[in-house]
Amino acid sequence: MGRCAPFFCLMNQRIRILTQGALLAALYVALTYLQNLLVPGSASMAIQFRVSEALCVLAFFTPAAIPGLTVGCLLFNISFAGALPLDFAVGSAATALATAGMWMSRKWTIRGFPLPGLLLPAIANAVLVGWELSVYVGGGFWLNALYVAIGEAAVLLTLGSALYYTLKNRRLDEKFLK
Repeated sequence: MGRCAPFFCLMNQRIRILTQGALLAALYVALTYLQNLLVPGSASMAIQFRVSEALCVLAFFTPAAIPGLTVGCLLFNISFAGALPLDFAVGSAATALATAGMWMSRKWTIRGFPLPGLLLPAIANAVLVGWELSVYVGGGFWLNALYVAIGEAAVLLTLGSALYYTLKNRRLDEKFLK
């Protein structure tokens, strides 16, 4: 592959990030709706196991995951009839903070396992969505935060880890940043 002029290389990179982000947003929405169709309520309860959150792992490999998954979360929350009004802002903000933190901490590992980054979605969602649930549903902040953290940690430590190692072992992670 030949070299390109700096302007065109930058343009290609922006197009790639925009395309990756759009695909991730669409995939997030589709997976979340599919999950709600197959197991009603499992992606929108206090203790939720939202399969699409495993996609946050992609933030270790591409910055496109930050806007892509944030927009995906926003689109699902806006279009889901059961979403609470604050979900539009709070859920999307939690996703943005978590994925941005994952991108920034992508090199922090414990024996090759990115545990600190994998726990960021659990922490961000516990604080923000836990607060939101205490406003709308009651039950106290700490209990709601614990429920949200359990669901997020379960998804990221199981499905997220599997996705992470699949990408690494097949060397697909290298294709994201080229």
